[in-house]
Amino acid sequence: MPVRIREATPQDAEAIAGIHVRAWQTAYRGQLSDDYLDQLRVDERLDMHRAALEAPPAEYRMWVAEDSGRPVGFAVTGKSQDADAEDRTAELYAIYLEPDRLGSGLGRELFQYAVDDLRERGFRSATLWVLETNERARRFYEIAGWKADGAVTSERVDCEMRSTVRYRSLL
Repeated sequence: MPVRIREATPQDAEAIAGIHVRAWQTAYRGQLSDDYLDQLRVDERLDMHRAALEAPPAEYRMWVAEDSGRPVGFAVTGKSQDADAEDRTAELYAIYLEPDRLGSGLGRELFQYAVDDLRERGFRSATLWVLETNERARRFYEIAGWKADGAVTSERVDCEMRSTVRYRSLL
């Protein structure tokens, strides 16, 4: 059975929280402290995902990639939260896969699905933020044609400030 991408429901919250934790523990190993990554727990992410799915903000979408009925990845999009964003600028808030799906092409398929949806909803451009040290993710976005736009900020992770860079693409 081929992978299917669909809009997430509140019943997906636990699976999404699990993917979120496992993806962070893999993707950010060597970028964030092992102690921080090792203590991540699904139950700590579950309430956040459940709340977002039960009462989503305006223009918010969460997509699930499922294989044989089991979620194996997710992407989250919506209106840009950046103070300098123009009216029809969207944002890719997150995209994560089960670690064993990295390099399979699923991430590209899920990413393109989410971007196509933004375009269909009338957004003209989109941004995303990525850890400056996350070379794999940055390469992924650059291959898709996205470009760093010069904006840099810091995000607090595990009591440390981590540099993040913004990528942008016209839709």
